[in-house]
Amino acid sequence: MFTWIVKPPLDGAVVAPDERLPWPQTVAIGLQHVVAMFGATVLGPLLMGFDPNVAILMSGVGTQIFFVATGGKVPSYVGSSFSFISVVIAATAYAGQGLSANIAVALGGIVICGAVYAVIGRVVMATGTGWIDRLMPPVVTGAVVAVIGLSLAAVPIKNMSPTPFDAGCRSWPSPASRWRPCSPGA
Repeated sequence: MFTWIVKPPLDGAVVAPDERLPWPQTVAIGLQHVVAMFGATVLGPLLMGFDPNVAILMSGVGTQIFFVATGGKVPSYVGSSFSFISVVIAATAYAGQGLSANIAVALGGIVICGAVYAVIGRVVMATGTGWIDRLMPPVVTGAVVAVIGLSLAAVPIKNMSPTPFDAGCRSWPSPASRWRPCSPGA
């Protein structure tokens, strides 16, 4: 299971599933992966009213199960899915603060989705991936990903735009305030 071939780090070289980079590069990429995935693993459950501690624990358990099931040949991380957020919020009527009171409703739906995913996985294992490539060729999936990315591009820009707090403006009318007043020219 743990028999990877060490591949030297070369520009443009592809590292195959049965290969790995030397330890310094492997550790660096692993840390980058942890930083990239941690935010999603915590944010997804918070948006749905779930406990992020449980999500982190279960993503670790799921990742280990996946790693063993694939024989260590597919290094992947199993984290939170953002595809469930809108459905879970609608089903549970989550108001956005604390834990959701209707978690059982959401979990039932997620378990059913997991069962459907397992059935689809068995169908793909039995029939191969050719039908998926014909149903959703790269030009279709690429266009869908591009549209999603472009539609979400304004969100971080809007979130990062200056607010009166960021600009050092006072948000309350107090003459004793040390903050400078908000004005168009300030």
